[in-house]
Amino acid sequence: MKALILVGGFGTRLRPLTFTKPKPLVEFANKPIVWHQVAALVEVGVKEIILAVQYKPDDMNEYLSELEEEFKIKIVCSREEVPMGTAGPIALAKDLLMKGDENEPFFVFNSDIICEFPLAELLKYHKAHGKEGTILVTEVEDPSRYGVVVHDQTGKIERFVEKPKKYVGNEINAGMYIFNKKMISRIPNKPTSIERIIFPEMAQAGELHCMALPGFWMDVGKPSDFLGGLTLYLNSLEKKGSNKLSQGKNIQGPVIIDPSAKVSEESLIGPNVSIGPDVIIEEGVRLANCCILKNAIIRKNAWIKDSIIAWSSTIGKWVRIEGVSVIGEDVKVKDEVFIYKTMVLPHKDVGESVYKEGTILMQKALTKLAIYFFPNKKKK
Repeated sequence: MKALILVGGFGTRLRPLTFTKPKPLVEFANKPIVWHQVAALVEVGVKEIILAVQYKPDDMNEYLSELEEEFKIKIVCSREEVPMGTAGPIALAKDLLMKGDENEPFFVFNSDIICEFPLAELLKYHKAHGKEGTILVTEVEDPSRYGVVVHDQTGKIERFVEKPKKYVGNEINAGMYIFNKKMISRIPNKPTSIERIIFPEMAQAGELHCMALPGFWMDVGKPSDFLGGLTLYLNSLEKKGSNKLSQGKNIQGPVIIDPSAKVSEESLIGPNVSIGPDVIIEEGVRLANCCILKNAIIRKNAWIKDSIIAWSSTIGKWVRIEGVSVIGEDVKVKDEVFIYKTMVLPHKDVGESVYKEGTILMQKALTKLAIYFFPNKKKK
């Protein structure tokens, strides 16, 4: 079987992390986001994966070679010269997808999704109903913010209702699909939305079903949801009794720590924390609901909550960072600084506290670039 992962463009919602790496390579629970998806696809029998890429495809090649070696599969990139929407990449990759058994279905994923990936169940259900496509759906508390999937008791989709003002259901598209190859002929080779154009056409023709997604689900494409997804993922591992979680007298709740990290026993870690390779956590540090990426250093008595600290950054003594702040690559935060709801772009030295919500800190040379990328944010 084959699969197509819609990697997409610049990863703007996850900046400043995606100034350093393409979004699929940003580590989620110490593995690149794309690793979690590839692992799930391989487990269900996928042998070839196509990545629909717009941004920095060359940056991904080295890691994709590692993935091919680890999972013994073939991975190729389908390059979008112009953004092709969420359906166009399927048409663009038609020749790759159509090779092999014409009766064999293929998977399509949005690249931001983290969940328990019930792909074996999805494949079984899809083959049982025999129609062109099946999408996974997930329940949400406030369906008025989304496009709601309306279906009958068998799972046959009747229609889609965008941001309904009256309650029609609470299940939304979870961004994971399986299709028969003949559905590719529905998609023109031009920028096209699968949600707004192709899916309604398939539903009207009676060719689209849905299956409820068990367990947790999160689109981790922006920092707040990245951290929320990390919490859901770690709690799922805890419920399963996974040996991936770290243990220790200074650990509270689900925490994952790379074996190469050096974590003081006089620190307090958790809940809902991931600590990457070669990270240094000194004594007195308190971490909760946060992600610390490779080679970061957290000095004595620092407090980090609800935030992301990127690669090779150094957080000084008695620093406090909270409020879904994101510290970019190679940032140095001096001692006793407070940072609240702030983005710090890569290679910046921070010597003063930031109390104003939505502030962006950058080197002076990057000011014009940041105004272009973050037009509604406060600059400093």
